[in-house]
Amino acid sequence: MRWSQTFIPTMKEDPADAEIPSHKLMLRAGLIRQLMAGAYTYLPLGYRALRKAENIVRQEMDNAGAVELFMPALQPIELFERTGRINSFGNVLIKFEVTRRGNKVPMALGPTHEEVVTDLIARHISSYRQLPLTVYQIQTKFRNEERPRFGVLRTSEFLMKDAYSFSTSVEQLDDAYRKMYDAYVRIFARCGLEAIPVEAESGPIGGDASHEFMIPASAGEDSILRCRDCGYGANVERAETGRKRAKAAPPAADAKGIAEIATPGAGSIDAVCKALKCKPHKMIKTLIYKADDKTVAVLIRGDHDANENKIRRALGAKTVELADEATILAVTGAPTGFAGPVGIKCDIIADHDIPLLQAAITGANKVDAHFVNVCLGRDYQLPVTAEGDYETFDLRNAAADDPCPRSAGKLELVHGIEVGHVFKLGTKYTVALDATFLDEKEQRHPIIMGCYGIGVNRIIAGLAETKHDENGLIWPMSVAPYEVLVVPLNVTDPQVMEAAEKIYTQLKGQGVDVLMDDRDARPGFKLKDADLIGIPLRVVIGGKGLKDGVAEIKWRTAADPVLIKLDMTVNEVTQMVKTARQ
Repeated sequence: MRWSQTFIPTMKEDPADAEIPSHKLMLRAGLIRQLMAGAYTYLPLGYRALRKAENIVRQEMDNAGAVELFMPALQPIELFERTGRINSFGNVLIKFEVTRRGNKVPMALGPTHEEVVTDLIARHISSYRQLPLTVYQIQTKFRNEERPRFGVLRTSEFLMKDAYSFSTSVEQLDDAYRKMYDAYVRIFARCGLEAIPVEAESGPIGGDASHEFMIPASAGEDSILRCRDCGYGANVERAETGRKRAKAAPPAADAKGIAEIATPGAGSIDAVCKALKCKPHKMIKTLIYKADDKTVAVLIRGDHDANENKIRRALGAKTVELADEATILAVTGAPTGFAGPVGIKCDIIADHDIPLLQAAITGANKVDAHFVNVCLGRDYQLPVTAEGDYETFDLRNAAADDPCPRSAGKLELVHGIEVGHVFKLGTKYTVALDATFLDEKEQRHPIIMGCYGIGVNRIIAGLAETKHDENGLIWPMSVAPYEVLVVPLNVTDPQVMEAAEKIYTQLKGQGVDVLMDDRDARPGFKLKDADLIGIPLRVVIGGKGLKDGVAEIKWRTAADPVLIKLDMTVNEVTQMVKTARQ
């Protein structure tokens, strides 16, 4: 392709409304243009990179045994009503009505395709002999993103690869999950991305297996914790800590006695700290939950956040939610904000940090009052295990510098961009939409599902966010819009153009994806654009080099070019491209 015959509107300056590097560079390099908030046009360079990423995804899905299909973006609202997701999606679901034969027909633009694919399988799969099956598509999704930002990282319209596995057993699901997980590792490696698989929270339905693939980036809106020593990684909602239970021991002999202090209007950690001139880590936060039908008090250190999924697992409950005001009043005798473990009228579970807090500050289970000098073993009790430890649990969100749960290392907090997610879904949708199979004994069971998504746009944005320098983008060969850029320095010089045309034509003949900058522009301007758009390999023809019978060959990341004889340029560049492809 010749630059003069395509559409690459580069920009010299950063756009004023672009916040992060990927957004700035994708606009400046002429990859995208915004139509409205949350909707972008992919220009030729951007679309070529997107399609190359899409092809890598497709190849690896096919290699993993998944079967491609293509489902409608238009979806009937009735499917969302049957699964209950019409409420959980809320305003994110783009809903509308169309008139057909005088009737209003409610529809939605597909934010994802669990309902559609499950309905399809329910109509055509009836026997265990037809399973397992994994299907996938690469299709545009629509979500009403209320705060679209960061260019194509958060939009209302985006390209996604979504795959769905259908199995008769947990063993079949595990096999499908592993194939998809391994395919994702290969996809992101081939795309040149550092995508870290981290454990993610999957909720009470669908088992405990769920992994997100995160690109470490300062602009990432997700937080992950990872250990560099052993490679453990998880998002904040899922991350475990390596903290241990403490040995049960009586309070110190010189411990001060418990005392009640008036704290009028101080119903929050910050307010109590201000009133009592103390620090949050000296306080015990007592949260009242309803776990299924049981009321439980959860003790967390004042400067930490409770993790409801960990609480649910510790209690063996299907659901947990914060108790209502009436329940809190019933078990504490006080409104929200004044609960404490001393004399509380419900069961207690505590985080691992709690036994380490002696002379703690807690709510007094009385309005406008708190206790100081509260001691475990004297003022309130926790169960003790057979090993002599307090029975405590990991109940809070992990934080930086917590011990790793897998090794002797420590966790570090990293911001990340989610680019993929694999998830054992279970039977949530197959039960709701009556997707069942008959086993060998002619007994009917719900099909077991897994779902697996990749944000194809995010592959491109993630590369732009993490692969650039002060001059512009740095594309990996696998998804670069073009592999080689041929730059004749003076297009009005017949000798320059003769040499450039010959190299350009022969590289194309060798199957190299090549762009030639045939614009009549200053050499410095063209070379700056070359760095900005980030094509991996550049061939410069003209000036003194042409007189000496050589071309300048330069990798985008190299400090200096190398000189190669003109008659050897095509062979050398072709071999360099083939090596880089591998």
